[in-house]
Amino acid sequence: MATITTPPQSEVPRMANGHATPVTNLHELITESPNEASQGFDTKSALEIARIINHEDAKVAAAVKKALPEIALVIDAVARSLRDGGRLIYIGAGSSGRIAALDSCECPPYFSNSPQQIQYIMAGGPKALASPVEVNEDSEELGQRDIARRRPTRKDVVIGLSASGRTPYVVSAVAYARARGAKTACITCNQNAPLSGAADIAIVAEVGPEVISGSTRMKAATAQKMITNMITTGAMTRLGYVYENLMVNVHMQNSKLVERGIGILMRACNVDRETAVRTIKSAGRSVPVALVMLKANVDKPEAVRRLARSDGNVRRAIEDTVMDL
Repeated sequence: MATITTPPQSEVPRMANGHATPVTNLHELITESPNEASQGFDTKSALEIARIINHEDAKVAAAVKKALPEIALVIDAVARSLRDGGRLIYIGAGSSGRIAALDSCECPPYFSNSPQQIQYIMAGGPKALASPVEVNEDSEELGQRDIARRRPTRKDVVIGLSASGRTPYVVSAVAYARARGAKTACITCNQNAPLSGAADIAIVAEVGPEVISGSTRMKAATAQKMITNMITTGAMTRLGYVYENLMVNVHMQNSKLVERGIGILMRACNVDRETAVRTIKSAGRSVPVALVMLKANVDKPEAVRRLARSDGNVRRAIEDTVMDL
């Protein structure tokens, strides 16, 4: 079950009084435990292997569901941060770091946000995305150094990802960011982990033992991907970069995305293709501007003014109301 932790008394992460002692022995972690469902795994046929993995993967959504209250807190924290000029900074190592990088990199083409708004820090640097540099994850000093380079402030949200919840690189980075006033959260798959003690909000998805013991690139990574999807999609939606369930802030950089933008306008405004294309052109190829023009029956300058007043929130720009988070 997910928990909300209390602030640490120092930069060294500790659990608050009354909480269980952090689990630091790797062999005690549930993600490292043998999985009875996959006993004799190496003797199975291809279909049996696929069935076992599929059966275990089906447990991930239920584990994430238990953490929804904490995920919601993080969604609102990120939305407030981005609205106020802050950043979301993910930090992770190994598979967790790669999940963080993936979510960070996928946001700009879908929501047209600046790459500076949602960033990632990977233990070992960008080269570790393709070539493992796992030794870096054991260094508290490197974790503090890498997050210090981003100069976290009270405006920022820093989220540490670690399936075990005990990765020194990530724990020290989150503790450092928190000590400097940033709002912090973590995504882990083990209860009572040191990382939970380092963060303001702990999102814990207990997915249980992996099909291959300790292979947290499987269920644990799937849970982390689901959660990061929720956080950024939820935050962008709260900011108004989604209208109804349409990706109206799509960045039209290729033919597929241009067609998506046209389709969104046709669907949202119930207009024909010719009208959608003409309006998008007159809106400077901006779907949000075109949408406000059609929905509010205003010209481009007024649509731009409304979007500026609403901080880019499309629905509020159409209704011309003040944003409140």
